[in-house]
Amino acid sequence: MATFLYRLGRLSFRRRRLVALLWVALLAAVGIGAASANTTGSNDVSIPGTEAQKAFDLLHERFPGLNADGAQANVVFRAPTGEKITATRNKAAVEAAVAELGDGNKQVAGVVDPFKAGAVSRDGTTAYITVGYDVQFNQMSDASKDTLHEVLDDGRHAGLTAEAGGTAMAELPETGSAEIIGIALAALVLVITFGSLVAAGLPLLTAVVGVGVGVASIMSLTEVLDLSSTTPTLASMIGIAVGIDYALFVVSRYRAELAEGREREEAAGHAVGTAGSAVVFAGLTVVIALAGLAVVNIPSLTKMGLAAAGTVAIAVIVALTLVPALLGFAGKRVHGRKARENVRHQDDGKPNMGTRWARFVLRRPVAVLVSAVVALAVVAIPAASLKMGLPGDGDQPTSTTQRKAYDMLAESFGPGVNGPLLVTVDATADGGDVRTEAGEVSRTIGGLKDVAAVTPATFDKAGRTAILTVIPKTSPDSTRTEDLLSSIRDRTGDNVMVTGFTAMKVDVSEKLTGALAPYLALVVGLAFLLLILVFRSVLVPLKAALGFLLSVLASLGAVVAVFQWGWAADLIGVEQTSPIMSMMPIFMVGVVFGLAMDYEVFLVTRMREAHVHGESPREAVVTGFRHGARVVTAAAVIMISVFAGFIGSNEAMVKMIGFGLAFAVFVDAFVVRMTIVPAVLALLGDRAWWLPKWLDRSLPDVDVEGAALAEHADPRQELTRV
Repeated sequence: MATFLYRLGRLSFRRRRLVALLWVALLAAVGIGAASANTTGSNDVSIPGTEAQKAFDLLHERFPGLNADGAQANVVFRAPTGEKITATRNKAAVEAAVAELGDGNKQVAGVVDPFKAGAVSRDGTTAYITVGYDVQFNQMSDASKDTLHEVLDDGRHAGLTAEAGGTAMAELPETGSAEIIGIALAALVLVITFGSLVAAGLPLLTAVVGVGVGVASIMSLTEVLDLSSTTPTLASMIGIAVGIDYALFVVSRYRAELAEGREREEAAGHAVGTAGSAVVFAGLTVVIALAGLAVVNIPSLTKMGLAAAGTVAIAVIVALTLVPALLGFAGKRVHGRKARENVRHQDDGKPNMGTRWARFVLRRPVAVLVSAVVALAVVAIPAASLKMGLPGDGDQPTSTTQRKAYDMLAESFGPGVNGPLLVTVDATADGGDVRTEAGEVSRTIGGLKDVAAVTPATFDKAGRTAILTVIPKTSPDSTRTEDLLSSIRDRTGDNVMVTGFTAMKVDVSEKLTGALAPYLALVVGLAFLLLILVFRSVLVPLKAALGFLLSVLASLGAVVAVFQWGWAADLIGVEQTSPIMSMMPIFMVGVVFGLAMDYEVFLVTRMREAHVHGESPREAVVTGFRHGARVVTAAAVIMISVFAGFIGSNEAMVKMIGFGLAFAVFVDAFVVRMTIVPAVLALLGDRAWWLPKWLDRSLPDVDVEGAALAEHADPRQELTRV
């Protein structure tokens, strides 16, 4: 592989104008495609195989008028103190709102008048209008959204307290600002690391090109593949981080090759042949982790993973082709004045920070190892209290109209009205009479504890299916509501299914929890085999996998402490604690695993390279840190900066993932890879690189260390032709 990448690097350097032109043309093409495509996206959460999803699909098939997958709004009105909502003036204001919400809006599927539907509180002070839409919230027109806000304003002008909740009031995630903040911080780190504006600008420019191609491709395919609105944001988050890091490693190795006296084209070839090999395998681990999310069998999560994996793959190709091409344009400016001075004095015998840190760890490996593991174990403790759920109005900040509407409904109609259970009775399943069966089911459910009410059944036109709405006595997030869901499912027949917000939340959590073990087994297993191939060792990949588990547990612990418990929540703008979003932990596990293997490959590959060339295990550790610690530190700080920039997002999942990944990179890079790894390698000694002879003979030699490039060591040799 090293030889192939060496030739690819030289070819890209030599044909730099053609390579740059091809990337610009590709970026322009996908950019035009994205500009002309419908990028609205879908926010459907489909969970194949679960009862809640089967019931939802049945409703969609038998009751098309319900528009079960469309947006919905609950517009809540409360009369002034001492008055009734049924008073003439107050009732007129509510009825005017009903008329305005349904007046000529083609996106509105139906508006329910509270006075006709009985949606008036027992004390007569509060009523709520239910509005159903034919489209999802991100497809609602400005006119539809403006009407909702105008209705609220009119109600307030009439002296009523007016608030609105539901999916129709959700906001689209903001894009652009987080990426700019991350890139700005990354630029600062790169300038400090390289001491050259040109060298610092190269990774930024190539990362922007790679992410531009990846995200524009995703946006072009949004409607075709039915992607969610958060998919481009998550892809850009990961793409920027790995794009800058991969380019950073190639540029850093190129500068090192120049310092050894190689000509520029030869240095580009060696940089891509050595650092590029590490980039390929690091990228493969990230792609495996993200693409492996498909085993969970949740389409939206699979699409997120594949989209992000595609962006990472593009970042790898950019690092192997566009980076050496731009190095050809950079000339000597890739070294700043200070950097050139450092090159002239690089052999003055003074150890750098990486060398001093490695020697410190090697002197006290047991104490360092125990301290680091105990610290991570303490941080991971909150993960034991992890509670997963889906975001709802009850999780919004108390200052929002959604949360105010949620609280008003709970106060006036009971907490269960915010999370009703929809029960379907399908008579075609057993050939019985649907009205008789619906009556029996209604009586059975009505006798259960924690049931506040069961509405009369609604039947489809064919008389085959019935819907009953069950109002629990407790809130959607209450464990008693979850117990009620289990009781309904246990005490009714196979032809009865339950869906709704609470049912969907419970089924998603159970499905994701059950999928976590096989997902980890698949991803860790494939990456373990890949790392055996890279390092030609059994214990080094095993150590890498165990280190990953420490990183991810500590990261989940930090996420729970901040977002669920509220520790230091004000510092990052978390206004309301809530359960952790169901898809967030497994998505974060996949990303963290891929990134964790990045640093393992980049740092340990240099140690492996030194060991292959004759150094003792302890000397190899010091050599790896002397050459790699500064660059790995810069790469980690860049990733932390990029991910931290997304903490300011208004999208809960993006905010959680941004914080979780920033914390995970910090822990994995500085505690696991740069502290635990050298300590473990010091204790293992030669055993760290042990590989059974039969396995050594069976494995192909991928030559990540670039041993085959020895024949290209003479910079004056004739150019290799591809």
